Amino acid sequence: MRLKDYPEIIRKAWAGFDSSIGVKFVEDISAKVSTNHVFRVTLDNDDKVVAKLSYFGKYEHFKEDHRIIQALSNNLLYPFENVLAKSLVKNNQVYTYRYQEDFVDTWVVFYNPIRAMNRLPRRLDEEHIRKLGAEAAKFHQACFRASRSIPKSSKNLRTDIHHLLEILETDTGQYEHRGYIHILKRQCDVFMKNIQRLNVSSFDLMPVFVDWNIGNFSVTDDMKLFSRWDYDWFRVSSRVMDFYFFSRVCSNVGDRTVFSYLIGPLMEERFIMFLQEYHKVYPLTENEVRFMKEAYRFFILNYVIKYGKYFFHRSYCTKLQREAYELYFPSIDGFDPDKILRALKI
Repeated sequence: MRLKDYPEIIRKAWAGFDSSIGVKFVEDISAKVSTNHVFRVTLDNDDKVVAKLSYFGKYEHFKEDHRIIQALSNNLLYPFENVLAKSLVKNNQVYTYRYQEDFVDTWVVFYNPIRAMNRLPRRLDEEHIRKLGAEAAKFHQACFRASRSIPKSSKNLRTDIHHLLEILETDTGQYEHRGYIHILKRQCDVFMKNIQRLNVSSFDLMPVFVDWNIGNFSVTDDMKLFSRWDYDWFRVSSRVMDFYFFSRVCSNVGDRTVFSYLIGPLMEERFIMFLQEYHKVYPLTENEVRFMKEAYRFFILNYVIKYGKYFFHRSYCTKLQREAYELYFPSIDGFDPDKILRALKI
């Protein structure tokens, strides 16, 4: 499907939402490192909305995720009540539009534009890291409290890994991952055994957004979380799923345009400083700390290997998947949870 077809689908989606006002123009504001499509839509009266267009996974999951996010945004209490972008609602439900024609199956959701304040600097100083650790803990606590009153999610860590294993049995999967099938099956097996051993199903479950790179959220002058957008990796899971990206934000090398997904940031002193402040507010358990390496393994399996072609441009996807086999998987057993446990006095 050609990029120039997307504005027409968005116009159709808007007409399904409110046919009383037309669309003046549709402007692509997508981040250029990924294949996701985000558009600024200007209506005939100059009002603006944001449209997100997606076409991977299942429409039912897309719809379910946005309904959970909407319920979360309505149920988060002060000071987080306005942090999340609000979806447009019709007939008391988040409005989603599905376009199907020939081989095309794509979905649209509309958001109110969200205000942004300060982006974090590319490299944080110690004060930033400490304040971010405490703020992340407060946000997770708020999400956990709100999670008791949101719709149930039908996907979890096990269903996502089973889905990858199913893909590996198909002709397409066998061709796409040729030469690496045995490595992927072994990584899936290790993951499933370890989450059983760590009793991950007993952890606090809450909505998590996973991808906390500094382009996805803004903060106030005193480092309070002000707004969060980009919900592509949203799921209901353990708060530990968010830690890998927080470790990257805290990392000594800072944010960068050309990136890899190395495990190193999880063991940096700077991230341990973040965890110490986090732990004071919302204490971690030993098993949650030990789960960090499995959350990283899941991230590589699910988002880099299984869905990489949907999240990254082709050349970047190829680079990251090659690094997964050469660097990421071999490095996982080098993660030392005891270093973190000692620092947190657990």
